[in-house]
Amino acid sequence: MTGIVVSPLARIAEMAVRHRCREMVSLLAKGQDFHRPAVIDGTRHMTIGVNDISFAGTGDLVAPQEAHVEQVVEFARQWDRSRPLLVHCWMGVSRSPAAALIAALAVEPDQDDVVLATRLRVVSPFATPNARLVEIGDHALSRKGRLIAAVRAIGRGAEADGNAPFLLPLRPEMSMHAG
Repeated sequence: MTGIVVSPLARIAEMAVRHRCREMVSLLAKGQDFHRPAVIDGTRHMTIGVNDISFAGTGDLVAPQEAHVEQVVEFARQWDRSRPLLVHCWMGVSRSPAAALIAALAVEPDQDDVVLATRLRVVSPFATPNARLVEIGDHALSRKGRLIAAVRAIGRGAEADGNAPFLLPLRPEMSMHAG
């Protein structure tokens, strides 16, 4: 069993190599081009074109939708877990931590939402999971408001400079070192 590496875009190659990742989820606004690290299997890389906003109706920006969360859930459930899953967005603070929580619950649904959110806060004092992704994920995974409440309980993360990748263990007993 392994964890989910959450990273800002600027450090995906380093994190992919360091953690021996082969699978990756990219959550970036449309038009934010980047090069997939060579160690990532092209057939196991999913890009979701979504902006870091919490509500729809903001011009050309794309708010997270149910279909985006369904993609994350399905991708996570196909992850073989032999190596860490790499999830990233622009800064590694909002979209990707939310997607990491959703992915963790998709593959380990019996865990407690409060324990998971607390584990996120321990490994990342900066994470502020995107509220809309969390809300949609809560519904998609039938958490009955538990994920939403757990994320609200950990509060907003500290200000970040977009340079703080971390490893979210899937279970509490796993190592919590990001490296």
